Amino acid sequence: MDDSPETRQRLSDRIEEKQSALRAYLERLRPRRHKLTEFSVVGSVLAALFTAGPAFGGTGFTASVQSMFSLDDASVVWRVLCLGAVILSVGAGLATNFANSQALAEKVTAAETAIAQLEGLQLSLGFGHIATDEAAMLYKQFVSHVAFVNEAPTR
Repeated sequence: MDDSPETRQRLSDRIEEKQSALRAYLERLRPRRHKLTEFSVVGSVLAALFTAGPAFGGTGFTASVQSMFSLDDASVVWRVLCLGAVILSVGAGLATNFANSQALAEKVTAAETAIAQLEGLQLSLGFGHIATDEAAMLYKQFVSHVAFVNEAPTR
């Protein structure tokens, strides 16, 4: 590969395009990862709270909730709480499994690492501290870890 300024610029442009694609990918993925994590944590905590009242308060707890809502039967209280706990627990489990099955955390980390590596490569290339052949080889190596990221969508 020649080391002409045009070749260096083309490689530099390619690096910028990949960084842009990675940033766009992270803008889409980070919120999804955060939402799944938050739902998993909140759902688990709420499920635990729904079962904590009857578990620790016993019949006194269910009787007080029954009178507070003017319910005819105390069993309605623990049934509703148990059903809520089941729904929240299943939802939290699904959110956790969905996040893990898609390997969201690993993909975010790989994309963030690639952005940093490409930034360093861009600087070395721009200041002439690296030959174009070596820069192209490093570019291929860095982007191979984020093959799941497509090019940035055109707007």
